[in-house]
Amino acid sequence: MKTYLKTLARMFKKHITRFISIIFIVIVSVGFISGIGSSTDKIRYSMVDYYKAQNVGDLTLRKTSSSEFDSDKISNLKDLYGEANVSVGAQVDANIEIDGEEQTVRLVFLEDYFDGNWRVNKPDILEGEMPRNESEALCEKSDNKIRGIPIGARISLSFGNILKQLALKADVNADVGMFEMIEKFPDSTVTVTVTGVAQSPLTFANDGEPSDYNDENMEVPDTIDAVNSLDTLDNVLYLSLSAVPKLFGNTLLPANAVYIALPDRNAFDAFGKNYQAYVDAQKELVLSTLSLTSDDAKIITLYDNYSFVSLDSYADKVMGIGLVLMVAFIFVTALVAQSTMTRLMEEERSQIACLRTLGYSAFKIVFKYVLFAMIAAGLGGVASYFVGLGLAHLIYFVFNYSFTMPPVSSTVALPFYLIVFFVIVAITLLSTLFVGLKLTNETPANLLRPKPPKVGKKVFLERIPFIWNKLSFKYKSTTRNVLRYFGRFIMTVVSVAVSTALVLAGLALLDVCLFGGIDSPSVMAIAVVVIIFAGLLTAAVIYTLTNINVSERNRELATLKVLGYQDKEVAGYIYREVYIDAAVGIIFGYPLSTLIMWLVFGVMGVGTIGGVSWFWWLVAPAIVLVFAFVVTLMLKRKIVKIDMNESLKAIE
Repeated sequence: MKTYLKTLARMFKKHITRFISIIFIVIVSVGFISGIGSSTDKIRYSMVDYYKAQNVGDLTLRKTSSSEFDSDKISNLKDLYGEANVSVGAQVDANIEIDGEEQTVRLVFLEDYFDGNWRVNKPDILEGEMPRNESEALCEKSDNKIRGIPIGARISLSFGNILKQLALKADVNADVGMFEMIEKFPDSTVTVTVTGVAQSPLTFANDGEPSDYNDENMEVPDTIDAVNSLDTLDNVLYLSLSAVPKLFGNTLLPANAVYIALPDRNAFDAFGKNYQAYVDAQKELVLSTLSLTSDDAKIITLYDNYSFVSLDSYADKVMGIGLVLMVAFIFVTALVAQSTMTRLMEEERSQIACLRTLGYSAFKIVFKYVLFAMIAAGLGGVASYFVGLGLAHLIYFVFNYSFTMPPVSSTVALPFYLIVFFVIVAITLLSTLFVGLKLTNETPANLLRPKPPKVGKKVFLERIPFIWNKLSFKYKSTTRNVLRYFGRFIMTVVSVAVSTALVLAGLALLDVCLFGGIDSPSVMAIAVVVIIFAGLLTAAVIYTLTNINVSERNRELATLKVLGYQDKEVAGYIYREVYIDAAVGIIFGYPLSTLIMWLVFGVMGVGTIGGVSWFWWLVAPAIVLVFAFVVTLMLKRKIVKIDMNESLKAIE
């Protein structure tokens, strides 16, 4: 047991660079994928928390005429869903004067506005305080900026023009009182004081049409539009529904809107398909409770809300991008981790033979390599969780450029992280176990003999004398060495090809944002993240495989130094192979990138491969080569520090 522990400790010390390489590549892959995937979960969890806190209405009912909802029927609705989950409202446009300039303001009247128990669609108080009486109001924040009404402003509301518009629409016989009111208050004005600035929970998109309702077929009077249709308005003021009699002298405005927060929505996951089916079922129940038909009233759901639908759509796009890129990252990571452990065990053939002769079982010998891979992957996995968490918060923050995002939910988002981490660890450990058991099945005598170096073979260029004869000796030897270790060559080419494809996919996303009509800072940020992490993956791949290459060829490189090669010449001996492998990988990365871009564009629902700007196809290989160049600089010290005496000692 003591001997076993010593060999285990020696292995960790000797192969610390490979240990760190596995940790790093797991951090890059799992951190990136879990960060992209978890950001979608974070968005949805945060929206759920926010909608609970603000008691956002799942259903909004609007009358298709100027009449109001029956009060007795509204009481039945409150009995059905709970009084705290049903709120009545009304609205009207008015003319106001701010700094000598006349503007239009939409007045939104809500039930129980001042009782301290806001029922449905509770807005956030961003500045100031809640109104204390019917002569005070809140100003709504919109378009990511506070519109022109300052806190403390006393605003004169003029209703003369609005009353005339209502009178022209009304039945003269039924609404004689309205004409009498116009005669009595031809230029009636009422003054209200703004006490605070509020954010509507229904209008959090900073771009596009911020309406909670976008149905052009609904026939409603001009003064009974959607509550949050702000495209032609500069200001929205919230007032108490009880202020209507005071403002107009009698109850002029009909209660033409009802807001309902469904009490059982918490049973459904993040407003998914089950939630939507639940809402659709409740629509019929609401109409029957109010004794109305679909012709009498329009029911608006969250899926008619531009802000909600657009944020949910962007969250789905982020998830889709993560799923597309997940396969590529997992493939490369598993490939490099498996290669690292296979080469490590091949180098320790003699130690494995000694342990076999001491009577250790094949499984016990292999277990130390499995433990090595498990600890490295485990440490990388722990670190990658925090990398993914940071990336998810970064993406969430960037979404604030397109949306006024709610506070980040404290709910832990683990599914993407656990799936990716489990897959990578499982592949690494199973491949280590398989190769290890296969190796330990050899006889100790065979294991004690070092594997003979690969025999040099003619390459296809030698059959083209016009090219081959013009190459110098160092380039001829480099060409032969590249194909001499064909397995490593294929592995490097495949890994670089996938990395190149990922970089191009990120650049294609960036192109769509810059030149393709998607003005979305959030998607642009994701594109930049994809490019950075794809570049880091490239660096991790090239560093790991080149480090293995140098370790395996210590004797070869030491021989060159003995023969008088200078340090830069010995380093160039390896560097040329790295750049050739990278160049071939880039070439094969182009067709692979078209597949990944096609999948990404399919998820986004916008963009074409042919529409990607030509210069990105040149930028992508430049990015890959820059990372390859940085890696070669990092490995130079290891190459020039090779101990000639130790490396040339006979192994036997």
